[in-house]
Amino acid sequence: MSAEAADREAATSSRPCTPPQTSWFEFLLEEDLLEQHLRKPSPDPPPVQLIVQFLEQASKPSVNEQNQVQPPPDNKRNRILKLLALKVAAHLKWDLDVLEKSLSVPVLNMLLNELLCISKVPPGTKHVDVDLSSLPPTTAMAILLYNRWAIRTIVKSSFPVKQVKPGPPQLNVMNQMQQEKELTENILKVLKEQAADSILVLEGALKLNKDLYVHTIRTLDLLAMEPGMVNGETESSTAGLKISAEEIQCQVCYDLGAIYFQQGATNAALHENAKEKFFKTKELIAKIGSSSLHCTIDEKRLAGYCQACGVLTSSDDDASQQTTPYNQIHNCMKSGNYQDLVKIFLEDNLALSLPVQFRQSVLRELFQKAQQGNDALDEVCFKICVCNTVCDVLQGQIIDIQFCQLFLKPNKEKIDFLLEVCSRSINLETASESLKRKMAAFLKNLCLGLEDLQLVFMISSHELFIKLLKDDERKLLVDQMRKRSLRINLSTKPVTSFYDIPASASVNIGQLEHQLILSVDPWRIRQILIELHGMTSERQFWTISNKDFVHAKQLFAACLELVTEFSPKLRQVMLNEMLLLDIYTHEAGAGAAGERPPSDLISRVRGYLEMRVPDIPLRQVIAEECVAFLLNWRENEYLTMQVPLPLVQTNPYVKLGQLLAATCKELPGPKESRRTAKDLWEVVVQICSVSNQHKRGNDGRVSLIKHRESTLGIMYRSELLSFIKKLREPLVLTTILSLFVKLHNVREDIVNDITAEYISIWPSSIPNLQSVDFEAVAVTVKELVNYALTINSNNHFWLIIQADIYFATNQYSAALHYYLQAGAVCSDFFNKMVPPDVFTDQVIKRMIKCCSLLNCHTQVAILCQFLREVDYKTAFKALQEQNSHDAMDSYYEYIWDVTILEYLTYLHHKRGETDKRQIAIKAIGQTELNASNPEEVLQLAAQRRKKKFLQAMAKLYF
Repeated sequence: MSAEAADREAATSSRPCTPPQTSWFEFLLEEDLLEQHLRKPSPDPPPVQLIVQFLEQASKPSVNEQNQVQPPPDNKRNRILKLLALKVAAHLKWDLDVLEKSLSVPVLNMLLNELLCISKVPPGTKHVDVDLSSLPPTTAMAILLYNRWAIRTIVKSSFPVKQVKPGPPQLNVMNQMQQEKELTENILKVLKEQAADSILVLEGALKLNKDLYVHTIRTLDLLAMEPGMVNGETESSTAGLKISAEEIQCQVCYDLGAIYFQQGATNAALHENAKEKFFKTKELIAKIGSSSLHCTIDEKRLAGYCQACGVLTSSDDDASQQTTPYNQIHNCMKSGNYQDLVKIFLEDNLALSLPVQFRQSVLRELFQKAQQGNDALDEVCFKICVCNTVCDVLQGQIIDIQFCQLFLKPNKEKIDFLLEVCSRSINLETASESLKRKMAAFLKNLCLGLEDLQLVFMISSHELFIKLLKDDERKLLVDQMRKRSLRINLSTKPVTSFYDIPASASVNIGQLEHQLILSVDPWRIRQILIELHGMTSERQFWTISNKDFVHAKQLFAACLELVTEFSPKLRQVMLNEMLLLDIYTHEAGAGAAGERPPSDLISRVRGYLEMRVPDIPLRQVIAEECVAFLLNWRENEYLTMQVPLPLVQTNPYVKLGQLLAATCKELPGPKESRRTAKDLWEVVVQICSVSNQHKRGNDGRVSLIKHRESTLGIMYRSELLSFIKKLREPLVLTTILSLFVKLHNVREDIVNDITAEYISIWPSSIPNLQSVDFEAVAVTVKELVNYALTINSNNHFWLIIQADIYFATNQYSAALHYYLQAGAVCSDFFNKMVPPDVFTDQVIKRMIKCCSLLNCHTQVAILCQFLREVDYKTAFKALQEQNSHDAMDSYYEYIWDVTILEYLTYLHHKRGETDKRQIAIKAIGQTELNASNPEEVLQLAAQRRKKKFLQAMAKLYF
């Protein structure tokens, strides 16, 4: 080995695996380090940023000795830079959705031209003149990628773009932006001139009907080698990443449909072509299914395209143009045929083809029409709202507040329609147990919310109710109603028995099924099955006793008698399983209604946790359920003080339960007594930490080989999440939720903190910040708050957390929805004042930002009045905006601050807007806003306007 080679090997073997004190760009010029960097879960800088840096450096002009600017030289360094950019794009699998989102048009144009060049497409070649079928697969794919990007860029350029407000003028930045704008316009001009050729290329691609391959990091490495070392591998049909023919056709059809639709503005016949391509895309998506790895189509946008094409191409005799629910609803709204509209929504409750957002938008439009004076629409609004609510219930969504408003004064007709919707929205023969439980819980809660016992009986005697709830559940509900009613003595005026219902075919089937569950005689079982199959052949009768706790307990008791005589250990196992069954029974029955468990059950739970029988290990699921049971029924004293120390040290669920119980006990106390809160924090942080394992190779280098969930914690994060979802006690849920929120906020680069109750009890920092998997923490926070809201959808603190999550992820309309819902549930839909610890200044400021980013600038100005100190600067700036998307002058009646009203008067006068100026003057002239009024009169005027404004906002965003 030469001295030079030896020096080179020594330098390579001692190369660090972390960047030196130079830029990332220079560090990642080494290809092996680039690949190591890309394999990281969250590489910093991200891959798309690397593409920009590599190509910018490769395209830097040079300066000769005479100080003349020359084009970038074609030297080895620049060729390596371009290859590295292509490698990063290959790592991203050439996903145009990802690349277009993050790269500018000039950069992406340069990248794809480099792909064409390295794929051996000669520069200056017209792609339309090339026979794709005769080219190597990677070459053909490069041409397809370029031409797909070309027409996608043309289509995107036709969309309206929101103008970004310029900041303080900076000459260098402005020059750079102007140069990029001019370059983009020039590229776009060329693409539009070549659009016809690009369309022909893609149309030709649809005829290929064969799989293609796209370059990977490996094939790019092969291309970069000396020609004699490749042995023609990159020319073969198996080199690169395989893209199936169906995936190629699906992407090409969608892109062609988009360009045809865009060109249809000047040529109506092109809409037919667009429709054909979009419908073909839908067929291919259905064919490919979820197995597709490389074909990502925005199906919501595709549905919008298909709907638009269906409206624009009115060919009644076209067999492929079937009437879609969207068209039917559009026609019903246009013609005022609301009876058919309700029918469509009712049928879709079973099909679930209409998106939730679309359903809500139709209801909002109906409410607006009703508010304009069309009283006949009140009933239609109620019926559509009921359909939407039942649909939400079956999908596990929170019941909308509009339903609660419309159901404040129920009557027989409303109950009848509601029961009809419930019955037609679930097929009991095929529905899952989860769907049945959701529907049963909805009907039970509906009964508990009604005061009229006659209406309660209408629901409880309905066929659907009888099928969904067992006898003991129905009787328990009657007992609850008896305890709740203070006006009617049910003992002297009993509710009609469930068994007094006239026997129908379905009731007879139900009675036979009940006998089948109870029977143990084989001949009797045979006779019952013959009778049942004679009545109906559509049901599977072996599934009817699912979750029948009473009879399961009888079977366990029988087993216990058999094993008691010969196996004490097996007897103890049976007793443990019976304990688990008793816990399930209570939690699903009396516990769900708030009834505390009997003392003997609590004693058995404690006994199980403390049990020490040789050769009978603690079954983890039973231990988990026992600890959750004790937390749910506030046995904090036992968990904190009486549970044996060895059990805490050996059972992770007991340890976690003890820390939770102790923290909940100390919550009202001073900060210095919160040692257990710190212990709980450390346990959860360890569970959410990740371990990075490294391995040293033969050459002495250290490389990252594993990035996985840490096993150093007492349990895995998934196990912790599963355990938390067994908890129902509000204080415990709030405690653990606030811990995860604080852990989420500790991250240094987080922009928008999430607020939560008791958040101040947790530490404010973590010694090893890099060890925490913050992505997993963010996911956990979302899952926990969603679960908490299924326990109590009216907990305003949990609703605020949900709103903060949406705010932090830039979903401003959804954030406003939950901020307003939090205020509504604690103020009787704003008829009372919202407590100041709910609508804090921070919440109001976030609502202001949401409205501002939604271009609802008048709402911004009004909300500025809600702050403890009115933010005139923000209010005035918002009122100066002329592109407001809200109702503007119709909101002036909600302004009580005279200074803002005076500014509005001045602003409209300055703009010459006479009508709006008069509205502002009228608002100022109201006597209750006179500054000479007593303070209580002014406060009352402000409170009344707050109420009306928040109710109007709720109707807009709910």
